[in-house]
Amino acid sequence: MEDEEGEDKSQEGLNKASKGGLIYCDYLHLDKILNAQELQSEKKGNKIHDEHLFIVTHQAYELWFKQILWELDSVRVIFQNGRVRDERNMLKVVARMHRISMILKLLVEQFSVLETMTALDFFDFRDYLSPASGFQSLQFRLLENKIGVPQSLRVPYNRRHYRDNFKGHENELLLKSEQEPTLLQLVEAWLERTPGLEPEGFNFWGKFEVNVLKSLQEELAMVQAKQESEEKEDLLAELQKQKEILISLFDEKRHEHLLSKGRLCSHLEKDNLITKISVREEPRFQVPFQLLSSLMDIDILMTKWRYNHVCLVHRMIGSKAGTGGSSGYQYLRSTVSDRYKVFVDLFNLSTFLVPRHWIPKMNPTIHKFLYTAEYCDSSYFSSDDSD
Repeated sequence: MEDEEGEDKSQEGLNKASKGGLIYCDYLHLDKILNAQELQSEKKGNKIHDEHLFIVTHQAYELWFKQILWELDSVRVIFQNGRVRDERNMLKVVARMHRISMILKLLVEQFSVLETMTALDFFDFRDYLSPASGFQSLQFRLLENKIGVPQSLRVPYNRRHYRDNFKGHENELLLKSEQEPTLLQLVEAWLERTPGLEPEGFNFWGKFEVNVLKSLQEELAMVQAKQESEEKEDLLAELQKQKEILISLFDEKRHEHLLSKGRLCSHLEKDNLITKISVREEPRFQVPFQLLSSLMDIDILMTKWRYNHVCLVHRMIGSKAGTGGSSGYQYLRSTVSDRYKVFVDLFNLSTFLVPRHWIPKMNPTIHKFLYTAEYCDSSYFSSDDSD
């Protein structure tokens, strides 16, 4: 770019690297990273071109898994230390969970690069990989555990516990990750508390129950006033189903019975979940709503990742056994199900959604809550910040 006098300003500057000090390749340890692609086919005297792509792609996955674990561990620390009581830290949590979602989205799309390799291309070097297997990815198993994949619902690997495939320090890390509070457990504890809407305060849930029961009666009266017809019978049947579902929201005993039969959150957690979803447009609850949305995104993207992996494996090896000894495609297909979803209750919430005009209007005092910091509780003003 030239100025008015015709002088070129683009070349102005100083090459600081020429004076020594830290430079790009040293900072990133590129000598290690870029020389970490050791082709097994080449070592066996039969260099196969596409093995390089296979290695680089999987190394990239592992680097991104490391970043996800870095973000996830920081979020878990914020929850464990009670720092979510500070709104600033909730913003950090939401930002980091969103970052995890973006990384997972990238990992889902990354399969398209591997798909440029044909099944025959892969077959050329596949035998050199045995007994290495993607199942042996320690970081992916740690990710599953730290998010909260239920151990009881894991699909056995060759009829054995998944941890049996890891030895020594890796096995210890996995066991430790099973014993630590998962993201799911930490979020559940957080959901037990919805400041500003307690029964002794605004009592959102009490008002919500009154509105729902009243609105159900009004709808029932409107349908019953219609002339007898097949349509009226269908509407009454549908309304009765809706009534049973919504009334169950306010029946704690019924919910606890369902809780004992499957994967449901507690009655109080469910109440607070629905509250946060219903009043998501209130500034006080926009951040919690974003967090809940991010958690669902992560579950969805993990499911997509598993599905894309299954499709790729089926395309590459058909029904052959995996290089690690598993049934291959058949095993992977069994992991693409709700049993590996962590935040199932969040997806089920839509069952209980009601029209907007059924939702209680917020008391204007709730808008002041952000500034009063829950009645000036000193713990909200702690200088102890997260990293």
